[in-house]
Amino acid sequence: MDYSKEPHGVYLMIDNKSFYATVECTTRNLDPLTTPLVVMSEADNTGSGLILASSPAAKELFDLHNVNRARDLPADDRLLVVPPRMNLYIKKNLEVNAIYQQFIPPEDILPYSIDESLLNLTHSWKLTDNNLYKVIKKIQATVYERLHLVTTIGVGNNPLQAKIALDIYSKHNEERIGVITNNTATQKIWEIENITDVWGINHRMAARLNKIGITSMYQLAHTDPHLLKSEMGQMGIRLYATAWGIDRTVLSHQPLKRDRSIGNSQVLPRDYVKKGEIELVIKEITAQVASRLRARHKQANGVYLGIGYAKGVVDEDGRTGFAHSKKLDVSTADERKLILPILELFEQHWQGQPVRHISVSASRLSERFGEQLNLFQSRAANMAIDVEDTMDRIRQKFGKTAIMKASSLEKGGTFISRSKLVGGHSGGQSFE
Repeated sequence: MDYSKEPHGVYLMIDNKSFYATVECTTRNLDPLTTPLVVMSEADNTGSGLILASSPAAKELFDLHNVNRARDLPADDRLLVVPPRMNLYIKKNLEVNAIYQQFIPPEDILPYSIDESLLNLTHSWKLTDNNLYKVIKKIQATVYERLHLVTTIGVGNNPLQAKIALDIYSKHNEERIGVITNNTATQKIWEIENITDVWGINHRMAARLNKIGITSMYQLAHTDPHLLKSEMGQMGIRLYATAWGIDRTVLSHQPLKRDRSIGNSQVLPRDYVKKGEIELVIKEITAQVASRLRARHKQANGVYLGIGYAKGVVDEDGRTGFAHSKKLDVSTADERKLILPILELFEQHWQGQPVRHISVSASRLSERFGEQLNLFQSRAANMAIDVEDTMDRIRQKFGKTAIMKASSLEKGGTFISRSKLVGGHSGGQSFE
């Protein structure tokens, strides 16, 4: 691999360590490094909540991580359990990225997630100091001094190297800085022991690689790329480039991504056993998906329904749930035309098991060009989509609950409670 022909920029991938937990500590004037605290969804619902974030002290003292649930919490008065406040975390995220803009222009910053950002310092780091290390430390210090947030940083000659350096090496460095460059890419990537630790390779992808005899990054790098492409398509080529630390992304020219599907899912507040209640939530989620379709000027030619059973429940085939999709006769953003086939999937495959998780998606997306009229329906039925567009505008102006179906007031309805969520969790206090 001739790295002299590859991009040789300066990229930082910055992560706010234990972001949710740290924010909760600092707003309470507590030390985020020594306070054992966890952010717990449904913190008041004993046994069903999920840990969203753990402080370093909670991890060290009680071995609590994001995979744990409320039932795993120790009976220890030292542990502070708090509910999420997504509005607060979004506010802090904006403040963090505003600090980055004091070092580089906005077009060189890509917020990667609520707690990670990618920075391109290639053309601007020397404006701060002639020593790159000092610039990186100054960014860390500024974020900590102003917001009391602890940052870990991955440094690379391209975004991929910076991301891997963050995930693999920064956590083992006292200064919380990991570095991978074109000169060290092969050494540092090939020595990674667990292939699933590498960004972009989950357990399912690792299983596919294992089937063709690849169990390490070294093997991946030394596999014939034509074989990888024949077995895995373009994904195989991308993985091959990952093994060599190659990434030609231009941060300021992000390619437009084609929408593959639009969906929503919900973990129910309790086990649902009544068919009517389950169907009510399916209708509510489908209506939300349809509204998102219209907001993005899309329409769908396919639907998907996923059902997860209650804990410990399996069907006669040993499955813990089911998922099925269906192609529609026409493309639509009309919630009524989406709900009917989704309910048919539920009716066909549900066998009375208690349900705890519901997922609905619209697929086979295209640009919204209008609804196919039906000559055998009334004019009012054909124009129902106009009513839904009007409802969308009312909700955008006055809030999600400004207009809703009366069925959402029935037992089992979740529309009102979900309308208060941000990113699937409690928004907490509001900020102007």
